[in-house]
Amino acid sequence: MPKPKPLRPLCGVLLVTIALFLSLKACDARTGTSDCGLTMCGNVSIRYPFRLKTQPLHCGAHVIFQLDCDEKHNRTILGNENGKFYVQEILYNNFTIRLVDTNLASNSCSLPRSSAPVLHNSACLVSYSRPYVDQHTGFKIMHLVNCTRSIKSSKYVDASPCSDSSSGHDPPSSYHYFLDERTQPLDFSPYCTVIARVPVMAPYTTDIATLDIYEKLSLGFQLSWRNYIKNSGCHEKYTFHRMLETVRDAFLDFVNSFNYYLFHHSPVTFGRDFYSVSYEGKYVICLGIIGGIALSRTFLGISILIGLVTYKLRRRHLCADDKIEEFLRNQNNLIPIRYSYNEIKRMTRGFSDKLGAGGFGSVFKGKLRSDHDVAVKLLDKSKANGQDFIAEVATIGRIHHVNVANLRGFCVEGSKQALVYDFMPNGSLDKIIFEKENKTSLSWDKMFDIVIGVARGIAYLHQGCDMQILHFDIKPHNILLEENFVPKVLDFGLAKLYSIDDSIVSLTAARGTIGYIAPELIYKNLGAASF
Repeated sequence: MPKPKPLRPLCGVLLVTIALFLSLKACDARTGTSDCGLTMCGNVSIRYPFRLKTQPLHCGAHVIFQLDCDEKHNRTILGNENGKFYVQEILYNNFTIRLVDTNLASNSCSLPRSSAPVLHNSACLVSYSRPYVDQHTGFKIMHLVNCTRSIKSSKYVDASPCSDSSSGHDPPSSYHYFLDERTQPLDFSPYCTVIARVPVMAPYTTDIATLDIYEKLSLGFQLSWRNYIKNSGCHEKYTFHRMLETVRDAFLDFVNSFNYYLFHHSPVTFGRDFYSVSYEGKYVICLGIIGGIALSRTFLGISILIGLVTYKLRRRHLCADDKIEEFLRNQNNLIPIRYSYNEIKRMTRGFSDKLGAGGFGSVFKGKLRSDHDVAVKLLDKSKANGQDFIAEVATIGRIHHVNVANLRGFCVEGSKQALVYDFMPNGSLDKIIFEKENKTSLSWDKMFDIVIGVARGIAYLHQGCDMQILHFDIKPHNILLEENFVPKVLDFGLAKLYSIDDSIVSLTAARGTIGYIAPELIYKNLGAASF
């Protein structure tokens, strides 16, 4: 017997159909398909999307289209938290409504206290708080401000509807002015407060007299709800768009206020109507402030993060340099490090600490990045070019012995040449032997150790290293003493870099310092040569 086919697909189609039907019914209810008929209030006919306050909710599109009938004056009123407006006429064929401020209709020298229930030039009406949009090309917004003192500026148009020229009256405690909607925050006086945003049916609002403004205001202004009807129905998908639009407007208002505070050093005071373009105006203001603070904190956080990353990268770079320098210091078989002349100057702090001077140049104390002290010999009479100097330095740099000064680095830039050695805190041997002010006293054992160390260094230069080097200028000035008075032979390989007057390159001529060279080089009849 064949099994019955499952009913799941059929049930699914049925459920979808029911859901679509219910949603369409909900949309019809929301868009006001219920026929409540035509209602009159004065000379204004009221029907969907508008409804009177006494009618059921389904008779109108939304609470914002709710009207009130003033039976005493037989006038139709559109009211919200922005103020109250008399409805002059409703044209359903072109989706427009004409309104006028209730304070202006009585001709009693009253100020327009109601703000326009729209945000001028709105493009997309998806917010319930802004159902109307201007459709008249001459529609402008003017700010009505209340000031505690008189303002002398062409931008401020006197808003007093009735002038009182009689004498004997005290000066008013407040002054009212009209300001164009394009007025910048910097032009806004700190003594003024915005009390209303007044719509004016005029192509421009600058250079216009007070009477002309009130004449335009008495004509009212025309709004359209076409975009609301276009976007009405089941448009919950616009909820996120409404939220973004609200945040954007609130943030722009916050930026303008903060910009004014920066230049005037006082908070700008705006009335509720200036910011509250929605029914949740107070929340919009708070949201704008919170958004501005959050954005400022974001910029601050990004700046701090960039600074920390830069600091970390720089520290890592310096740490890598220190490690490389430490590694090169510990590798005695590597050639010396080449430094630039700027690095030599930085190392010696501009050659500020001079240790002494010799036949080859001046010596300055310096410090590497790793805080290792060095002695920098700045050569001043070198005849070698750059390639010869580097070749000779490479030769000297391969010589390593406990009693031979270690060449740590060098510099060659044009005529500027320098050698970098380890710093010897006890200086040269001549300062201990000859200077009377030197309080350092060496025992006979220590002096014997120094002599043996010097002999070992010279023997290494003559026979121990790969290339045999003759010093010919052994003297106490060229013997350096480290911290433990271990001797180091210095200036042993610079002969090829200097002229015959300063170096020892030949065995047939006397070379070196008189008083320290072999005597038979001067006195020919002394006997056999000592070398």
